[in-house]
Amino acid sequence: VQLQASGGGLVQAGGSLRLSCAASGLAVSTYHMGWYRQAPGKEREFVAAIRRSGGTTYGADSVKGRFIISRDNAKSTVWLQMNSLKPEDTATYYCAADPGAWTTPPVFRYWGQGTQVTVSS
Repeated sequence: VQLQASGGGLVQAGGSLRLSCAASGLAVSTYHMGWYRQAPGKEREFVAAIRRSGGTTYGADSVKGRFIISRDNAKSTVWLQMNSLKPEDTATYYCAADPGAWTTPPVFRYWGQGTQVTVSS
């Protein structure tokens, strides 16, 4: 299983970024997918998740109303649209996948390399 995150960068507060996660080595339609983030000196934090079919999403309170997770199983890709970014959103963002049962908050077995997001004030 390989999960490759991309799309990070430097953006001003109030701006937007769209992260992508390209999945390979798995039947992506059978996996729940999600995003976590980790800021320097802080614990890893759940951001958002989406069920296999894409019909159900779940997000952390800190990003509700600002971040949108979506997926296209035919393209083996998951996206995280991040709007109204704040300096506290600065972190390395990681894509994750799991073939098990859906839980809230979700638990993920597979993790990819992260992409850095920096929000300047």
